[in-house]
Amino acid sequence: MKTKNFVVSGIVGGIVDFLLGWLFYGIIFIDTFPQPEESANTMLFIFLGCLTFGLFVAYIYTKWAQITTALTGAKAGAIIGLFIGLFSNFFNLAMNTDSTMELAGLDVLISIVMASIIGAVIGAVNGKLG
Repeated sequence: MKTKNFVVSGIVGGIVDFLLGWLFYGIIFIDTFPQPEESANTMLFIFLGCLTFGLFVAYIYTKWAQITTALTGAKAGAIIGLFIGLFSNFFNLAMNTDSTMELAGLDVLISIVMASIIGAVIGAVNGKLG
C-alpha cells in the first residue's frame, strides 16, 4: 500500500464527503431530513465522520483494490454507498420511531450518489499520485 496515496486521497475524499453532505442534507433536502442540534462540537464530529469515511474508502482502494481511475472508483463507491446506506438505515428504522421506509429509501439513494462521487474523486487522486 502506498501510504501517501492513502492519506492524501483519504483526506480529499473526506473533504468531498463533508461538502456533499452539506449540499445534500443542508441545502437540497434540508426540509426532508432532521437537522442536528447545533452545539460547539456538531460540525467537528460531522467532519471527523466524513474524514473517517474518506480514509475508509481510500484504504480499500489503495490496499485491496488498487483503484486508480475515476470510473472504477465511482462504481466501487456506489456499491460501498449502497451497503453503508442500507446498514445505517436498517438500524435507524429499528431505533428511531420518526423514521419511515420512504425516508430510508431516499437516504440510501443519496448514500449511493455521494459515495459514488467520493469514490470517483479518491480513484482519480490515486491515479494522479501514481
